[in-house]
Amino acid sequence: MRLVIGGAFQGKKDYVKNTFHLGKGEMRDGAGASYEDIFSCSCLYHFHEWIRKGLEENWDLESLEDKLLEKNPEVILISNELGYGVVPVEAFDRKYREATGRICTRIAAKSSQVVRVVCGIGTVIKNA
Repeated sequence: MRLVIGGAFQGKKDYVKNTFHLGKGEMRDGAGASYEDIFSCSCLYHFHEWIRKGLEENWDLESLEDKLLEKNPEVILISNELGYGVVPVEAFDRKYREATGRICTRIAAKSSQVVRVVCGIGTVIKNA
């Protein structure tokens, strides 16, 4: 399992396509993906939007990292970093921001590689 993080519009998706030689058909948009999609795709971008959808639809996101390691250990997840900036006013948005941070932290702990992308340049911050 790999996690690629970075700010919005920093070139994460292109970095993953080029670095891991993925075709467009191998990458799934988390904004429109189902709960089950994450367990079968090669790469899920907009992982943070998948989490938002999961919170809205009350998906079981507990121990997601363990389920991924069991069912789809080679998946690459691409997520925006949401914890920088103004704290959201709306309660749901605060819950979403916190959940995304906590889930990504657990995913990073179990991932073989974590990369942070800034201006299209990937910096490996974990390589187990």
